[in-house]
Amino acid sequence: MTVIAKQVEDFLSTSAPFDILDSDTRATLIGQTDLLYLTADNANELSGNEPKLYLIQSGQFSVQDGDGTTRHLSEGDFFGYPSILEKRALPLSVTVDSPGLVYCFNADAMYALLDLAPVKSFFAGLQNNALQNHAMSDSNSMWLYKGLTDVINKAPVSIETSASIADAAMLMTKKKVSSLLITEDTKVVGIVTDRDLRSRVVAKSVDTALSVCEIMTLNPAQIGGNRTLFDAMALMTEKNIHHLPVIDPSSTQPLGMITASDIIRHQRGNVLFIIGELSKAENLYELTRLSWQLPHYFAAHAKRAGDFDIAGKILSQATDIMTRKLIGFFQQEHGKAPMMFAWLVYGSQAREDQTMGSDQDNGLLLANTPNTQQAQYFADMASYVCNGLAKCGIKLCDGNIMASNPKLRLPLDEAVREAQQWVKSPTKEAIMHFNIYLDVRCAAGDTSLFKELQKRRAPLLQQKMFLAALVRQSNDVAVPLSMFQKFSYEKGRKQKDSIDLKTRAVALINNIARIYALADGIPLPSTLARLEALSEQSQLSKRDAANLRDIWLFLNRLRWRHQLENKVTDNCVSVGTLSSIEKHQLKAAFKAIERTNQAMVMKFSGGVG
Repeated sequence: MTVIAKQVEDFLSTSAPFDILDSDTRATLIGQTDLLYLTADNANELSGNEPKLYLIQSGQFSVQDGDGTTRHLSEGDFFGYPSILEKRALPLSVTVDSPGLVYCFNADAMYALLDLAPVKSFFAGLQNNALQNHAMSDSNSMWLYKGLTDVINKAPVSIETSASIADAAMLMTKKKVSSLLITEDTKVVGIVTDRDLRSRVVAKSVDTALSVCEIMTLNPAQIGGNRTLFDAMALMTEKNIHHLPVIDPSSTQPLGMITASDIIRHQRGNVLFIIGELSKAENLYELTRLSWQLPHYFAAHAKRAGDFDIAGKILSQATDIMTRKLIGFFQQEHGKAPMMFAWLVYGSQAREDQTMGSDQDNGLLLANTPNTQQAQYFADMASYVCNGLAKCGIKLCDGNIMASNPKLRLPLDEAVREAQQWVKSPTKEAIMHFNIYLDVRCAAGDTSLFKELQKRRAPLLQQKMFLAALVRQSNDVAVPLSMFQKFSYEKGRKQKDSIDLKTRAVALINNIARIYALADGIPLPSTLARLEALSEQSQLSKRDAANLRDIWLFLNRLRWRHQLENKVTDNCVSVGTLSSIEKHQLKAAFKAIERTNQAMVMKFSGGVG
């Protein structure tokens, strides 16, 4: 092998997608590859007279190929692939900003490789400005993100409260179901299961002519059809139930039923063991002991890339349960709350994308302005819960965004007035401070109180001036890429090639999803749920939303893998630890985020940066 051929072999063996080729196929490709030293003097020789693919080893170039858009490229970047994919010559213009080595692959060599699905998918992803979606399809856990309306395969089977036990049993037999919804004016008021018929009727010799109301479970746990299979699993595990009614979140009409057997059909591993154990904790000691097993649980069970897709959701669900348990422990000792309240969670817990380094962000929403005694009750409860969560490994918030802070314990009317103030004076400092409160969810307490808050705030948060202020703040953070698409690394880090994926990428996607969701009137806090729920009339296209979803999952996979493999809680991933394909995906992800963010700035703030 010549020196040149060896140089080509070494470079291609570490360059996606050619690193997946076997040695013989790669050798054939090398035999059909030219190595050029591209300068301003010979750049005009790269005419578009015939399809060719180019890969940059060194140097910096400004390229127009295909759609006429100028791209600034450097080491590891391709150009010319539109002509290869379309199998026809396309205009090609190259400006040499810094001379360097470029590999040239002829069309016949590339046409042969395009028969390989990973290679074709790779270049199709480049052409479509999308992350290679095949990298997202290997998840064995993505089934958990299925919407419940996609899982339900039968219409709801129900009977009115006026029916008899015998009528209910006959209907269950006829419909071949193990549970029956009991309704009143089409609203679910109870549920009867096979087990109820055995234990509450047959075992006790109850007269079957009696009303079904006599044996039903009153006001059973329910879940909205807009939630996911994972949400249903978590709730069923926490409540220790095997049947869960699914209702329309708007009309509250029943849509169907999710059962334990439905879960089994979809489940490919017991990912909810830890949630089940936390739900059984009877005191703070047990809760703390179990919670400290969480890092070990994730380290032991998160082995495949797809496992990381649900890790944040599992941790958020676990934190929700810890919160509810702690509130329950406090009330066992101090009595019920003196008024309705909602325990609100913000940030990553609200979005259900916590990592091992996430701190707690929470607050209390009160029905009315409390008197001195009532205020003391909620202050004590907040202190107990926040400190309890800290003992469970969910660290206290450095910014004091916690219910233990009196400013985060607000009556409903005052919380609305606060939102009015956000909209009235959306200064840069105010936006930075209040951005976190826009990702919010009720984790415990009275959900109707929280829904009322959302209802009253929604029109305020849709105002154009407020959205424009949010957009301008989002534009203050840039993706870590230089003009010539080279990675920009964090300063002062031990690993010189590290990038803070949370601050420099994931947070930007969260911002984009948040702003489009606010504009669309979508109350969901989850980034993935927001992207999925955007309407056809949304200013963010379905294609861009799907691409951002893939990117978000990819970035969070990298964050979780980094934290678990290195036993750290930061988000600074070393680029040197990534595979060749991951480096390409990361660069493509940053480009897509930047492009979508800039488009958002133009749409919502008139291009004011």
